[in-house]
This record gives sequence, structure tokens and C-alpha cells, in this order.
Amino acid sequence: MRNNLGRAGLIILIFLNLNLFASTYQWSVQADKTEAMTNEAIYLKYICEYSDAAGIYVIEFNPVVDNDQYRVEILSETERIEDGKKINIFEFVAFVKHSGVHKFVFNTTMKKTNKDSIQNTVLGRDNADYEEFSVRFIKQEAVVVNVKQSSTDLVGEFVSNVKKDKEKLKAYEPYHLEIDIEGIGNFKALKPVEFKIDGVKIFSQKVIENVTLTKDGYKGSWSQKFAFVGEKDFIIPEVKIEYFDLKEQIIKEMFIDAINVEVTKAYKKEELLDAEEKAFEFSYDFVYYVFTFIAGFLFAKINFKRVRKINSADAIFEAKIEAAKSLDELMVILALKDAKKYEDFIRKVETKEIKSLKDAKKILINKQFNNVI
Repeated sequence: MRNNLGRAGLIILIFLNLNLFASTYQWSVQADKTEAMTNEAIYLKYICEYSDAAGIYVIEFNPVVDNDQYRVEILSETERIEDGKKINIFEFVAFVKHSGVHKFVFNTTMKKTNKDSIQNTVLGRDNADYEEFSVRFIKQEAVVVNVKQSSTDLVGEFVSNVKKDKEKLKAYEPYHLEIDIEGIGNFKALKPVEFKIDGVKIFSQKVIENVTLTKDGYKGSWSQKFAFVGEKDFIIPEVKIEYFDLKEQIIKEMFIDAINVEVTKAYKKEELLDAEEKAFEFSYDFVYYVFTFIAGFLFAKINFKRVRKINSADAIFEAKIEAAKSLDELMVILALKDAKKYEDFIRKVETKEIKSLKDAKKILINKQFNNVI
């Protein structure tokens, strides 16, 4: 009995002293612009200010969406107490996809804890017949933005930079190129760069995006790396990337000049042979090779337990070979590892002396194995 009286007294204290259910609140909306270009960042800020600490209120507000008209992303969600009053702040960034007058009208759900919920929590009763919250739906004030059509999807302020290799190299030696773009805007509109060059194998890494959402859009960097492998001179074509500069309100271009790559030709097999075949001459070298072959045959018949000694670099290299999905990919792995060392092997693949990826891997793994025993 005394226990129940104590709990009842606690409820009375909650109702009378804290006056929880007298809380009031007011919403306000802010936008950083009333005019924008398509794909330009539009900053939206929603603030809910209470008359007190408002411990009984919970807000559900999530207008994040990506539809045909616009994309909305959340920037931040904060809650703080100032002078004993609670303030909830929701910040979003919107990107409109089409021109015209656009209205952002979002709904918010205000959930208020009921008295019955507090009573049952304090008294420890398990009553399934009561509702924990009373719910109120609020339509936020409309934000109207006049959006103009940009001639390009990429909008913001950007600077491009190119990192490139020396422009003279040997046949089958890879030429490396990296395109970096830094700035602020809708980086999501940047598409991967593609090259097509006759007689040149081109390998491209996935685009690396390192950006952070801000009030003005995404801020950070975008980069893409390439490797070009050829046996003769080639030209990497110029690249033009258009964007609408928000600061100067004009179309600009990020321009990457064409690159002339000079390639030293590799010796062909027929160039390394004498013009006429020489008559057979007895050589002790021949005897040596015969005995070597016989010794190797006998050695193969004996069941020796061989221990393979490898270091981590060998293991990683072998794993890359095993993982290669095509001869082209395998050639780049070898070229990047040691173009000079594997030049003869690469040439055999290019001249179709080695046609099978399986055979190529087997030859390389055996060679790698023999080198580390």
C-alpha cells in the first residue's frame, strides 16, 4: 500500500512540479536562396523551438528522397537545450533536376507521450489497452525556389589537375595518367572518363570520390587513374569537361591537353635470328643440355618433398597472377611488376605464341616457384 502511495506521489510531482504537459512548440523554416540553377545545392533548415525542456516530445522528420523532380539529402540533425528550452534543428540539401518553380513542402510527425504511459511506467503496470503516444501531423511551411535550366549537369566551382608519366617509354611499358578534380558542387554528376586508342590496351581504375556534403553542395576531390600499354607511338586524346560556374554564372571547361607518347619498339623474334640457318655443329653445350634433361627426368621420378620459400611480395604477386581474368589484365600486372624482366613473355602473348590464359598462368607460376626454391 505504501509502495503504491509512493508511486502515486511521484506521478503527482511529475504533473504538478514539472508541468510536462504544458509544453508548447513552434516551427520555422529557412532557405539560403529563392533562385537557383538545376543541380545547384539548395540549403534548407527547419527549427522546432519549445517553451521548456519538452522531454515528452519525439519528432519524426525524414524528407530524404530521390525522385524525378529533385534529390534531398540530410546534412545534420541536432538537439540542444538553451535556457531550459529544447531546440531541434534539421538541415537538408536539395538538388533540383528540372527548371521551373519548385515548392518544398514536407510533413513532420510530432509524437507526445501520454499520461497513461507515464502512469503505467511509474506504477509498473502492464496494460496493453492504452496508447503510448498521441500523434500530430504537421505540414511545414512551403519553400519556393525558382530554378533555371543549366546547359550542363555539372554545377559548382572546380579545378582540374593532371599527373602523368614521362612521355618516352619502352614497348609494353605502361604509361600512367591520373586526372584529379577538386572543388565544390554536385560531384555526383561527374562521369568516368573513357579513352579509346587503336592498338593500345587501356586499363582504368574505379573513380575515387572523397567528398563531404556541405551547405553549398559536395566539397572534396574526384580522381581516376589509367594505364596505357602499347608497342608503338600513340596519342592520348584531349579531354573536355564542361561545368556551370556558380560564382561567375558562366559555362567553363576543364581542359586536359592531348599527350604524345613515344614508344621504343621491341625487337621481333625474326630480327634476333641469323638470316640463314647454320649447319649443325657438335657442341659440348649440347651434351650438357642432354645430361641436364636426363638428370631432370630422374629427379622428377624421385618423390622429394620440396619446401617452397617465399616472401610476402612473392605471395602477393602470385595471387595477382592467379586472380587475372584475361590475358590483357595479366599483361598489365607483368608490365607494372617489371616490364623489362617479362618483356619476352609479353611479346610471346602479343604474337600469339601463348594463347591460353591458363597456360600463361601455369608458365608464370612455375617460373616464380623455381625462382624462390
